[in-house]
Amino acid sequence: MSATTDKYAFGMIGLGVMGRSLLLNMADHGFAVAGHDKDAAKVSSLNDEAGDRAAKGFGDVKEFIQSLTTPRAIMMLVPAGKIVDAVIEELTPLLEKGDILIDGGNSHFTDTNRRVEELEAIGLHFFGMGVSGGEEGARRGPSMMPGGDKQAYNVMKPIFEAIAAKVDGAPCVTYIGPGASGHFVKMVHNGIEYGIMQVIAETYEILRKGLKLDNDAIQKIFAQWNAGRLQSFLLDITKDIFAYKAPGTDHLLLDDIKDEAKAKGTGKWTSQVAMDLVTPIPTIDTSVSMRDLSKYKQLREKASTLYGGDIELAGDKEELLVALEQAFYFTSIITYAQGMHLLSKASEEYKYDLHLGEIAKIWRGGCIIRSEFLNDIYNAYNKDAQLPHLLLDSDVQKLVSETLPGIRKILSGTIAAGVAAPGYASALSYFDAFRSEKMPSNLTQAQRDYFGAHTYELIGKEGTFHTQWTKAED
Repeated sequence: MSATTDKYAFGMIGLGVMGRSLLLNMADHGFAVAGHDKDAAKVSSLNDEAGDRAAKGFGDVKEFIQSLTTPRAIMMLVPAGKIVDAVIEELTPLLEKGDILIDGGNSHFTDTNRRVEELEAIGLHFFGMGVSGGEEGARRGPSMMPGGDKQAYNVMKPIFEAIAAKVDGAPCVTYIGPGASGHFVKMVHNGIEYGIMQVIAETYEILRKGLKLDNDAIQKIFAQWNAGRLQSFLLDITKDIFAYKAPGTDHLLLDDIKDEAKAKGTGKWTSQVAMDLVTPIPTIDTSVSMRDLSKYKQLREKASTLYGGDIELAGDKEELLVALEQAFYFTSIITYAQGMHLLSKASEEYKYDLHLGEIAKIWRGGCIIRSEFLNDIYNAYNKDAQLPHLLLDSDVQKLVSETLPGIRKILSGTIAAGVAAPGYASALSYFDAFRSEKMPSNLTQAQRDYFGAHTYELIGKEGTFHTQWTKAED
């Protein structure tokens, strides 16, 4: 039975796994909290798990609202889209000017922009906050990305800093910036997450098909990598997946899972906005495309009968494993670099004034993309807050140069063997184009002018030019 109190300092709407876990985390840190859900079973779960903590679930929304101290602070953790708007519509008649409303879900940043304006007009403080870490992070310490009403965030700051993950004693939460910046940063975080997950999947494919290793050997490799410079949350859970057998079975559960990946849309949103901002993120784009391709299971099965399978990667297996570790590290660096570049461009376009070093700092703990390399990212932007691209940092340059032979060796092998590694390939192609002093885009401009009179610019001359590329017939 949860402890009783007259009033609660914080309210949560949506008592699914994440909402309930965050409330219990807050209660563990001495905050009196209340939750509301229309599902009676979820309300009961909170009350059962609360024990003697100052946490209580309510099925009636009015009773829930009345239980909160004023000005009220309420967080929504419900599915993005129309449900968020429906909850806001239900709440606003029950709230008073000065109350704080927080959207902690994965809302699209354009929706958050709209809601900021609508709620500000009626006197309510509102901000969007990305929350990363899954169930365990929410319960034990997430990474949080609040953006919007800074005054409202400062009211909530003691609670959020208390419950956040800690790295070197520093909480993994910081004020991101104005407007929808918090949700934008979380969207890009998820895009990076897509990219790293795709590279891990391709590594599995290379180990399994290209090097013909069994699951035990693959598990040992992932565990070994996770103990070194590749240490990350995603590799950590991957090594566990390669060790898990369902009760009563003699094989990995992984081998029973259908090879069709689902998605909730944040990766696609990242790709879409990157194109709007003219900021290439091809490794993240590729990861979205590969999830989509995985859904065409019947077509892939048919194609496999027409075009045959793969062959083994040529070369010494131990040397290839050394190269693969380098290739994984290289591609991870490129994926993070693409995401950070997108944040940099969005900060300029939307006037977010993002502090990329602080973002890297709060991603080091609690969140899904936490990794050892985030310390290098933090150091790069801490050294130069105006760094235009992560690949231009001298320390990162050394890491890229060190791992470049590995990615070239691995892709030479996978292409010859017919093993798909599009994430790896997109990362290397991006890098090779990025380091090109002169790209072949002058030909593209000439073609555009030829067929569409789109004009072109000349080296060393001001203005735009057009050419009649063919002589008129007599």
